[in-house]
Amino acid sequence: MNNFDVLIIGAGPTGLVLALWLTHQGVNVRIIDKSHGPGETSRAMAVQARTLELYRQLNLADEIIAAGYKMPAMNMWAEGQRKANIPLADAGADISPYPFVLVLPQDQHEKILVARLLKAGIEVERQTEFLSFEENEDHIVATLRMPDGKIESSRAAFIAGCDGAHSPVRHQIGSDFSGGTYNHIFYVADVEANGVSSADEGHIAFDKSDFVLVMPYGLDQRYRLIGTVESEDDDDRARSFDDVSKRAIRGLGLNISNVSWFSTYKVHHRVTNYFRRGRSFLLGDAAHVHSPAGGQGMNTGIADAINLAWKLTSVLKANAPEALLDSYENERKAFALKLVKTTDRVFTFVTAEGRLADFVRNHIAPSVASRAYQFESVRNSLFRLISQTSMNYAESPLSEGRAGTVSSGDRLPFAPGNGMSNYDFMDKIGWQLHVYGLPETGLVGWCELHGVEIHVYAWQNAFALKGFKQGAAYLIRPDGYVGLATAEHHVERLTKYMNKHGFSNGATCVP
Repeated sequence: MNNFDVLIIGAGPTGLVLALWLTHQGVNVRIIDKSHGPGETSRAMAVQARTLELYRQLNLADEIIAAGYKMPAMNMWAEGQRKANIPLADAGADISPYPFVLVLPQDQHEKILVARLLKAGIEVERQTEFLSFEENEDHIVATLRMPDGKIESSRAAFIAGCDGAHSPVRHQIGSDFSGGTYNHIFYVADVEANGVSSADEGHIAFDKSDFVLVMPYGLDQRYRLIGTVESEDDDDRARSFDDVSKRAIRGLGLNISNVSWFSTYKVHHRVTNYFRRGRSFLLGDAAHVHSPAGGQGMNTGIADAINLAWKLTSVLKANAPEALLDSYENERKAFALKLVKTTDRVFTFVTAEGRLADFVRNHIAPSVASRAYQFESVRNSLFRLISQTSMNYAESPLSEGRAGTVSSGDRLPFAPGNGMSNYDFMDKIGWQLHVYGLPETGLVGWCELHGVEIHVYAWQNAFALKGFKQGAAYLIRPDGYVGLATAEHHVERLTKYMNKHGFSNGATCVP
């Protein structure tokens, strides 16, 4: 029987990222998928800033950016008239090294991840189906159906279900998937078109209860459309682009010459009750699904994977107790529940019917959005929300302390200045200690003893503006979040923190 550290079920972006991050940290993985090959079509389009920040750890961000398209602006239309133009280029220049919205279709994204995984010596095993697993005290044994139809057993320390909304892993562990389904039938289409003003920008158009989202690929006259079909019947008949409600499309002046791909789907909003059960974990769509509002779905699954990867590595390398794995559910479920509520409110507003809803959506909302976006505080808040840079783990058992206005559980604030930034060293997986000002006596020696990389920054006012406290120390987790923030007694506080959580060595990876 083959033996692995982690068996990954599903080779979408979530499973691929989990495999990449684990492999990079020296963990032995097997990744399987029942499909014949990588997806050739996709719904997910946006790669958010927080994802790109984490992709720096594997020197992957630049490659993803080069393959994608930076959306310069988003326009809001109502009943054939442009009501607002919202610039997106450098919208978060003071918030992230990646202050833009990147458009990259999921199928192209997956191909890059698969190629990186192959380069690391790991091949996705296609046409290999997960059937079931049995859990033992220190391992699981999974039953798989191989491409030739034969049944095989595979042993691993842990199993990760990255196998989508209908997850067989989730069904096996008996985890529910509470939530609901929106009434409308939605479509996604790739088209060749012309005629729309500001052809290189994004557009969302409303016409009464009809809407369409138009996103350019960066390729001449190629667009992704998302909207509603004309019929809301619950029958299973096949639908085509002819069934699409065209009012909002006509209002944009969009002339469609070719539809290269078209698919319809129902939108769900659900969160499972277990993200971890024993030696099994649920990630991505297997754990949570929500509306496409804000382009959050794929990015949330990727964040699940990176959160879990460093914790599994720490446990497998005996640098932390198995109890550390409980924090995965605590952190990621809390975020998933919050995200579902947020996207549900947006989606309900977009699809609501009735004269009052039409009036608010077509007249009041665009005017308010246009005026509000002129304020820097509003632009920053919107960017933080969409880019997932505002996500935090304040309630995590791994979060302790506050120094300045930076709290444990926060994503490390980005502080650029003088030709450098405190993100220059966030290109590796491992614990780091950041000190803004002079370090206390013994701190450097403590870091050397515990395998924690230390970076000391000469104090400047730019750090105060970001909420850092002069002379404070911030222990940064391998996923870029503040684990401990302490203004004084650094060595004492750090020692207590490491002992409390059972971390025997801060270094989780040697890049």
